[in-house]
Amino acid sequence: MSPKVTLSTASTFPESTAAAFEMAARLGYDGLEVMVLTDAVSQDPEALLRLRDHYGIAITSIHAPCLLISQRVWGSEPWPKLQRAQAAAELLGASTVVVHPPFRWQRDYARDFVAGIEAMASETDVHFAVENMFPWKAASQQFAAYLPSWDVRDDDYRHTTLDLSHTSVSGSDALEMARDLGDRLVHVHLADGSGSSRDEHLVPGRGTQPCAELLQGLAASDYDGQVVVEISTRKSVDRAERESALIESLQFARRHLGQLDDVDTASSTPGGAS
Repeated sequence: MSPKVTLSTASTFPESTAAAFEMAARLGYDGLEVMVLTDAVSQDPEALLRLRDHYGIAITSIHAPCLLISQRVWGSEPWPKLQRAQAAAELLGASTVVVHPPFRWQRDYARDFVAGIEAMASETDVHFAVENMFPWKAASQQFAAYLPSWDVRDDDYRHTTLDLSHTSVSGSDALEMARDLGDRLVHVHLADGSGSSRDEHLVPGRGTQPCAELLQGLAASDYDGQVVVEISTRKSVDRAERESALIESLQFARRHLGQLDDVDTASSTPGGAS
């Protein structure tokens, strides 16, 4: 089975969650990953259900609110956030909840994280896919911002997410990481990076990460997870420029997964009719 190519709602920020549904459906994506942020719609499973049904596009994954900017979304306690993300995924028919390792200062959460994630995963069909992160840098110093580790290979997670912008920041070999994770890799965040210490989330093919090689390897394997376009378009001057980046990313993914014939004709022109 060929992997689905879906769109993260983070890729259309600062436009609304509702706008992400409209663009993903019209441009020919296979589904959406909802990044739960401060946008009230992203936090409301019933509102998401209405958008899913209105636009006829699947919600395939939920990204739990574990970013610095979403520390207060769904409350301040981390385990209830994951429980709400699981409940939303089950209601919406999403197969995966993406979660970051705890921040270093979340000591109690970090101490129990690996065992807690395993316990939650054993009680649901939803995959809790823990995402690779990166060391933080201050001046010339690196420090570990995540516990138990930013590198998901260091712990025994049942399911994982590989983010290529994050491998760029950490200086990791993305292909080696994918091989090491083996069948624990069920989710890919497709983006690029230039090796900067900033988490760039470039359009795939515009940086130095082996995006094409990774996708080709997935296509040649029995990978049946998702490939999620998670790029930054926040500096786009208008909707047309944003959609151009989304189209380029979708076509890149389909080309290297061997799906180019599946690209919807609407994807050839920003704002094209469905």
